[in-house]
Amino acid sequence: MPVKNQTREASQVAYYCQVGAWTLFILVSLLAIVAWGRDYNWRLVPFNTYQFFPLLGLLAFSIMWSHYVSGTVRELLGLKPQVLSHYFNATSLLVLALICLHPGLLIYQRFRDGYGLPPHSYESYVAPGLGWITLLGTASFLVFIGFEFRRVFSKRSWWRYVLVANDAAMLAIAYHGLRLGGQLTYHGWFRTLWYFYALLLICILVRKYFLSYKHRLAQA
Repeated sequence: MPVKNQTREASQVAYYCQVGAWTLFILVSLLAIVAWGRDYNWRLVPFNTYQFFPLLGLLAFSIMWSHYVSGTVRELLGLKPQVLSHYFNATSLLVLALICLHPGLLIYQRFRDGYGLPPHSYESYVAPGLGWITLLGTASFLVFIGFEFRRVFSKRSWWRYVLVANDAAMLAIAYHGLRLGGQLTYHGWFRTLWYFYALLLICILVRKYFLSYKHRLAQA
């Protein structure tokens, strides 16, 4: 095949990968919004913080999940990371805002309502025995915030542990949502979709660590 045709074909594959990533981002975001809206039968007036903050958590996880899927597809297609750099940069800023606002709004509202600060304000908000799951969410939040320092510390030898912690935090948030998310309790279709998210995420992580293990064996 002529070099020019190979270059054109590679450009088309890269373009389709970019379109696919943005399409997935839009799709999972819309599904989260629909599940959230149906939880209130779209009766959102009067609007309050307790209604709004769960949506931010659903969106944050869904978009981060789309990052894992898009990144894996890019690897399977043999494309360079730069192909999705604009997509990751733009959506990562949105995720950062969402993961800060999701607990932040709840903390603010609980304090304003006279319940003090976490962890007590969290524990008094959820059903008895589920307080530890709110703390699991807090721990995952701190891991995600730590990941945002990748531009500064990504070259350090210990950074790989942050990446492992980030993967573990994704699984923890999937469980956090299943146990505490009202949208995952009242809408069977979205709960089923969430299980699909979790299962595919596990498959992606198994592949990731299997390839990493093979790479270490090859270098040994």
